Amino acid sequence: MIVKQLLHSGKVVDKPWGHELIWAHTERYVGKVLHIKKGESLSYQYHVVKDETIRLLTGLLEMDIETDGERGKLRLTPGECLHITPGMKHRMIAVEDCDVLEVSTPELDDVVRLEDRYGRADTQGSK
Repeated sequence: MIVKQLLHSGKVVDKPWGHELIWAHTERYVGKVLHIKKGESLSYQYHVVKDETIRLLTGLLEMDIETDGERGKLRLTPGECLHITPGMKHRMIAVEDCDVLEVSTPELDDVVRLEDRYGRADTQGSK
């Protein structure tokens, strides 16, 4: 049946901090669930164009953020959301195992890593 062809289960992408499930990817938006293992963190990074909003689904998440030259920390609990605008430096750190819902514009390669515990830092942008 042709209607069943519309269903899909998404794409799992393994990462050193856990994995991401890309459940939607169109020319206009992307939807992901990031599973971050306790004690792991993503890069301290920013995006040139990509605009995203996250919502913590489960766990406890700490965020390093910098806006307008001011660096600080936020702690998110399930149900809390954060809008991450282009140029905002940020890093997610899992205090507990976390599932983070992310919706964004579709520029998946728009990542400038400033610090990365897994050796992926650069200043040119990378995956």
